[in-house]
Amino acid sequence: MNSRHDALIVIDMQRDFLDPGGYAATAGMDVSALRQPIPFVRTLLDHARRHGMLVVHTREGHRPDLSDCPPAKLARSREAGAEIGSQGPLGRLLVRGEYGHDFIDELQPLSGEPVVDKPGYGAFHQTDLAQILAARDISRLYICGVTTEVCVHSTLREASDRGFECVLVADACGSAHPHLHAAALQMVAVEGGIFGRVAEAQTVISELEAAQ
Repeated sequence: MNSRHDALIVIDMQRDFLDPGGYAATAGMDVSALRQPIPFVRTLLDHARRHGMLVVHTREGHRPDLSDCPPAKLARSREAGAEIGSQGPLGRLLVRGEYGHDFIDELQPLSGEPVVDKPGYGAFHQTDLAQILAARDISRLYICGVTTEVCVHSTLREASDRGFECVLVADACGSAHPHLHAAALQMVAVEGGIFGRVAEAQTVISELEAAQ
């Protein structure tokens, strides 16, 4: 293992998904369940920063005029009771520049760590993530964040198609639905690891330490 070619991808650890009053809470999701991976993500971040790994943070959200939000996605959010762009306690839901759109205090990026703002679920869709990774000659991605079954999985699947070696860090991912979280982890490991590998945060850290 050569950690110079590794990157930690932290998916959507935003107030809109993790704080009461954000998009997820407004849609009726269990925010306490979504917050469970925070300490594990923090541990991964501390390790990655200590050893000079590339860390990339992603945020899901849309332009204030919602011109990059497809009508079908907007309609789905309306059906969920949390219409994108509507006013909530943390500002307009999933709108760039609003308080809720930003990262939680515990997981704020450091200066120099790329932040990828994405209008879709997957982190490669309409973003420059591929260029960021190519510029650093990254070949292996450690992926964590929320939610396991949606944005994390969408990113993982496209990364796999793009030829990256992927590791899904199980306890550093979260979902409001435990059965979907478990199923999403199982999907990665079928057929000998069709989308990559699943590992716990401490296992990942031990492997990376050994590679130094």
